[in-house]
Amino acid sequence: MILDATLLRSFQAVAQAASFTKAAERLHLTQSAVSAHVRRLEEQATKPLFVRSTRSVALTPEGEILLGYARAILRLNEEASLKLSGVAPRAHITIGASDDFMSGWLPGVLCEFQSARPGTSVEIRVANTGLLLASLERRELDLVIGSRCNGDQRGQLLWREPLVWAYAKANLPTEVGPLPLALFPEPCPYRDAALAALAAIGRDWRIAVVSPSVGSLRAAAASGFAVTPLNRSLLTPQLQALGADTRLPALPEVEFMVFSQSHDDRPIVAEITNEIVRAARLF
Repeated sequence: MILDATLLRSFQAVAQAASFTKAAERLHLTQSAVSAHVRRLEEQATKPLFVRSTRSVALTPEGEILLGYARAILRLNEEASLKLSGVAPRAHITIGASDDFMSGWLPGVLCEFQSARPGTSVEIRVANTGLLLASLERRELDLVIGSRCNGDQRGQLLWREPLVWAYAKANLPTEVGPLPLALFPEPCPYRDAALAALAAIGRDWRIAVVSPSVGSLRAAAASGFAVTPLNRSLLTPQLQALGADTRLPALPEVEFMVFSQSHDDRPIVAEITNEIVRAARLF
């Protein structure tokens, strides 16, 4: 069975967008054309590649397997076309990063890396580390830059620092009632560590804010609305790290990591990883 690149391109776009409509917009095709491409590919595979509902589109196990091959086939197809045309091959890197990285030094580093290598493009997707690692396993990302408080995922360590309870400067949270918390959405290592530590001492808590944005969590803490677990370097002049006198449990250290796909030995991946590691040491 020979897999048609046009069909694979439509399949990959639907998988990335989780939507036939959005995939059609990206490919500048009609939705019916994209649907027809996926249907023909499913006929060739003799298995459904997507689970469809009125609200969502998700890959089946067979679809997840094919997506990895589709990416490799399309990349090789493009490289071969460029090689035969005499044009220097282009490189595209898709990186997942958590919001705390994207709010700091990372965009500037990636911009310099891309500018220094004509033909290289970098795409960044922002989400919490848990979601990004799941995307990495599905081969939707080349690299993930994020944090963890524990775990056995293989990666390259950038640095470690304490996780602290952040709250409004010169104020203390009230002892009356459950502790109000501002947290990242699940799955999140900060969230898991904070809730586990509170459970260990039997401290009641309630969720007051859930946001994927570091800025939102810091604002909630700075106003005195909620306490939030953050790595120490994210504290602002409006925030303090609450000490033992507040009867809050100690939190673990945070490890900041670069994760990559297994067996991805492309030179461009190694180059950008080394650049991120170098930059992290400077900051």
